[in-house]
Amino acid sequence: MKVTKGKETKIVLTKPFQLEGESDLEPSYRAPNLLHRLLSLLKNVRPGSDLTHFQLPAVFNFPKSQLQCYGESVYCTSSNLLSKCNNGQSPLDRFTSVVAWSISTTRPTSFGVAPYNPTLGETHHVSKGNLNVLVEQVSVNPPVSALHATDEKENIEMIWSQQPVPKFRGTSIEAQVHGKRQLKLLNHGETYEMNCPHLSIRILPVPGIDWVGNVNIRCPETGLVAEISYRSSHSFLGFGGSRKFIKGKILDSSLFKVLYEVDGHWDKTVKVKDTNSGEVRVIYDAKEVISGLKTPIIKDAESVWPTESALVWSELSQAIMNKDWERAREAKQDVEERQRKVLRDRAMKGETWFPKNFRVSYGKDTWEWDCSPTHKWVPEAPIIAQ
Repeated sequence: MKVTKGKETKIVLTKPFQLEGESDLEPSYRAPNLLHRLLSLLKNVRPGSDLTHFQLPAVFNFPKSQLQCYGESVYCTSSNLLSKCNNGQSPLDRFTSVVAWSISTTRPTSFGVAPYNPTLGETHHVSKGNLNVLVEQVSVNPPVSALHATDEKENIEMIWSQQPVPKFRGTSIEAQVHGKRQLKLLNHGETYEMNCPHLSIRILPVPGIDWVGNVNIRCPETGLVAEISYRSSHSFLGFGGSRKFIKGKILDSSLFKVLYEVDGHWDKTVKVKDTNSGEVRVIYDAKEVISGLKTPIIKDAESVWPTESALVWSELSQAIMNKDWERAREAKQDVEERQRKVLRDRAMKGETWFPKNFRVSYGKDTWEWDCSPTHKWVPEAPIIAQ
């Protein structure tokens, strides 16, 4: 944990989630009897219920906002996969590297706990090398986060939107993640469009958490497409089986031809097999990319925005790290009450709120939120990922 003095309060940053056994978060803050508490919390919830606005007590939070988790999946890496995407010699080389990069945004998480639901207008702004990342909560009903990241040196841009919709399934919780993601390699005039897997939280018979579902990646300019399936198979009563499994293919949609078969585990290695030559090679090694990650540092505390997640939730994060659950409860209530007061005051004045960093539009009958950045380049951030 990193605690640095800011303007009037503390900026609390924590180590990012990484491969199992490497993160120092889980053993340092988890409240006791989480499974029993979770079962008690859900005993009156009907299967099929939407849990989007379900309020979790502070003991079920880990010390991060959802915006921080979202941003970490982009800037917390120990190798520069984006540069590899940009430097590919052919469209197929670049596309294969983009597939590997997309897999790298799938990160481990912890059973029984969840990040904070961001407040309206909350932001998270971090730089890693030449990559500047900005995330903003552009809606709370429904909850929608928007991300803009740019690297002027590599001439790369990312524009994402994300809307999680968790539903209770009786013995599990399925969090569908709606929204679209774009990665633009501007030097090559290529845009890669993709979605992300869903999060499956098993409560019974064996507690666990996995990323599942289908991810489609396409580049309209080249006609290349990837169809990737995230799977988690279990034997009788949920024991054994293969977890964190990936299987799929890369194909040329104009020729209806499969070029590569994709196979592996997103927390280990992922390989592709050339359907013509039979050659097999590793395109992604999780240990090289999401291990050894360090806590971000504060470069300029005075420049941290008041809306920064690490400031908004600082008292709650500090209480969770200290296992002071009574203070955590109070701190969470303080943030939520301030948010309710702001919304009430705005409603009384008839004011319309607009995001600071995005222009937002959406179709009421679809999940497609269009979150267009208001600036071409994301500025350098006062928080630096190591």
